[in-house]
Amino acid sequence: MDQMMGLLKVRVVRGKNLVVRDVRASDPYVVIKMGDQKLKTRVVKKNINPEWNDDLTLSVVDPAQAIKLVVYDKDTFSVDDPMGNADFDLRPFLEAVQMRSAGATDEAVAKKVGPGRSNCLAEESSIYVAAGGELVQDVVLRLRDVESGEVQLRLQWVDLPRPSVF
Repeated sequence: MDQMMGLLKVRVVRGKNLVVRDVRASDPYVVIKMGDQKLKTRVVKKNINPEWNDDLTLSVVDPAQAIKLVVYDKDTFSVDDPMGNADFDLRPFLEAVQMRSAGATDEAVAKKVGPGRSNCLAEESSIYVAAGGELVQDVVLRLRDVESGEVQLRLQWVDLPRPSVF
């Protein structure tokens, strides 16, 4: 069995300019997948600029696994309509986590991650140490396979408790 590295708390903050899939609006929700894990937010009714602020927690085992995100429009009498998808590479964030664990200063851990082929970042994303001491990355993802839309996330690393030695 693979060793779990830690937990990744993903706050799905908001969507922006999502596509209309119903008559005048959509009822969007987000599904986040990493490996066999699949989590989803609540549905926000009739809104193409929804605010979820939902916290989802993923167990991180393989740092090379991308996180995949899909936005859907909730339908009552038919299959939910896809409203776009995105994925991003967790490795830059996990590199900062490892640097911090190795005793690097907060300034050394802070870095910028730019848009590239391995992610759907809409803009440069900062990794930083928040006021409470936790390592955080704010992410804006541009949705693919759709006319428009972005989803904003906040990633936060949660270390696993160390087993006590007797």
